[in-house]
Amino acid sequence: MDTQIYGGTGFPVMTPSARWRQWLVATIASACGTAAVAETKTIVIGGSSTVFPISQAAIQRFKPAANAKGLRFEARSVGTSAGFREFCSGKLAIAAASRPINAKELKTCAAASVRFLELPIAFDAITIVVNPRNSWAKQISTQELSNLWQKAAQQRVTTWKQVNSQWPDQPIKLCGPGRDSGTYDYFNKAINGSEDNSRHDYNASEDDAVIVNCVAKSQNALGYFGYDYYSSNRNKLRALAVQGSKGSVLPSVETVQNSRYLPLSRPLFFYVNEKAMKAEPLMRQFVATTIEAGQRIAKEAGAIPLPDSTYRLVTTKLYRNVLGSAYAGNLPVGLTVGQTLDRSFDDIKKPQFR
Repeated sequence: MDTQIYGGTGFPVMTPSARWRQWLVATIASACGTAAVAETKTIVIGGSSTVFPISQAAIQRFKPAANAKGLRFEARSVGTSAGFREFCSGKLAIAAASRPINAKELKTCAAASVRFLELPIAFDAITIVVNPRNSWAKQISTQELSNLWQKAAQQRVTTWKQVNSQWPDQPIKLCGPGRDSGTYDYFNKAINGSEDNSRHDYNASEDDAVIVNCVAKSQNALGYFGYDYYSSNRNKLRALAVQGSKGSVLPSVETVQNSRYLPLSRPLFFYVNEKAMKAEPLMRQFVATTIEAGQRIAKEAGAIPLPDSTYRLVTTKLYRNVLGSAYAGNLPVGLTVGQTLDRSFDDIKKPQFR
């Protein structure tokens, strides 16, 4: 026991042994804190800005379980193509994608010995939006969209009247995804016949929130992006009905699930690195939990959920460890929801998985 020593000020002066104990306690606390930081591992879900809200909702739901095990999940919105570049180089555990992996990316993954599971997690409707003050445009045809967005329109189609003779002779401000976006690829394949057939004289971003603001700030603006960003910004935007093979149809949960909003409806995916999942069992638990709660997570994120029966098939695909892509590097457009899902689960029907 230390004897208190008082100085001339009347306050106690710390003895050498008391100072030693204080140093020891501080050192142990610091070491424990450092160990806790060191033990925290981060798993990144990177890629599509359209899938980003779904990733965030899934992370939030799993956060208590992850925290209890010293694990942290983080979502990053960089665009589908940028996400696949990191994923196929082995730098990313989970790629969030708004289109299937393409042939070039498949080769890159194979060269780096990156084996993966392709898991559908929701649907999307690429939504054409205008500013609410726009009083003239209510619907737009796929042909008008092509006339407006194809490469040949660059510096040539610059007014609303050039798109539709009934619309005013006013400048049109275009806002859309950048080239690293899966939405860019899918839209141009569906509307212009090729992922590369797009004009580039527009306000481009891989961040859908930037495109939202671009349209919201200008009466003459038109843009396109994923349904979840439209759903959460209805007070700032107005969706146009798209006149396609099923008539003039507005994007909605019902029109996508009923295969009427064609050709701009599509599946959304998680691509999961098999090696990373085997190395971290909690990562498999996160993916399984996300699929099992798929309906609720998609609704929380403003996305369009898969049917419950489909989420059960995705769970089967996960636990049977069905590797590779069901799309062979192609970007399918114009398929119904049923056709898209049948293709995604063809592998489960093969003899080795029965």
